[in-house]
Amino acid sequence: MQSLSSAIRLRGLSGALKRGPMHSRINRELFRRDMQAFLRSNDVVFFEFASELLVAASHLPKTCGIVTRLHRYEMYQWVDRVNWDVVDRVILVSKAKQREFITRFPNHAEKTFVTSPSTSLERFQFCDKPFAGDIGILCHLTPRKRVYDLILLFADLLPHEPGLRLHIAGGRHVAYPDYDEALHYIVDRLGIRDNVIFYGNLKDPSTWYQQIDLFVSNSYSEGLQVAPMEAMATGAYALSHGWDGADELVPPENLFLTPAEFQQKVLAYCALPEAEKQAARRQMRAWASEHFDIRKTINDICAVVDEVAVARTRL
Repeated sequence: MQSLSSAIRLRGLSGALKRGPMHSRINRELFRRDMQAFLRSNDVVFFEFASELLVAASHLPKTCGIVTRLHRYEMYQWVDRVNWDVVDRVILVSKAKQREFITRFPNHAEKTFVTSPSTSLERFQFCDKPFAGDIGILCHLTPRKRVYDLILLFADLLPHEPGLRLHIAGGRHVAYPDYDEALHYIVDRLGIRDNVIFYGNLKDPSTWYQQIDLFVSNSYSEGLQVAPMEAMATGAYALSHGWDGADELVPPENLFLTPAEFQQKVLAYCALPEAEKQAARRQMRAWASEHFDIRKTINDICAVVDEVAVARTRL
């Protein structure tokens, strides 16, 4: 490797990598060398994402403990490329994803541990606001989030509650520009432009959540979605479509499957006396505090890393 490094320095690193026919091979070799040195210099390495870096590390000689956190995205993009034999612990973001991982990799079931995503209860403060009919969703604007479907559900609500407004936060996704176009088109086609507000990307979602009375997760697949946690922390009443694992996100009575169930739950909440709506907001904050405190998640991850570190010292 020393000769490769010297040759690159003599030719000029940037020029060699941009123009030379060997640049991909050289980059790979330098990356493997640096990754191996990094692994050797630590007792335990924690990979926040079970993706490309973990794949590379898992195919090098094992010299340290390896802990990774596996989210929804990596489950469908990266897990089949990882050499799980050298990974000591796998932290899953939900029990649903733990079940899925064990089904696919039963020989590594004992390595799994679940600690959910979480939010800062200090950043997302409870907001005591009177009900104003504001329904919100915050997400990447992709088909998986089913915002288009939510607009259709919302349109069916308006004859029953004409004062409702739908707040859609989230920017156009580079892979799905047509989806963003379709959202604006269907709003105009339904004639509900006055009741639907698009925000694009938000610099500070904490203030946006404070205007939301009812937050909706309408995805068909999630790990454990953080936006509803943030919304609940501010006191928004949260409803979620029953994607696999959603029962770990919201109380069971806040789940819906069909459009009829969604409409029934929204209208039932709208019909509550103001005092009961405020009590429900406080309950949402309490639920978020109990289940999604970021301090607990940090402690859980640190405990797993420490456990692996102790085990390594006994080898």
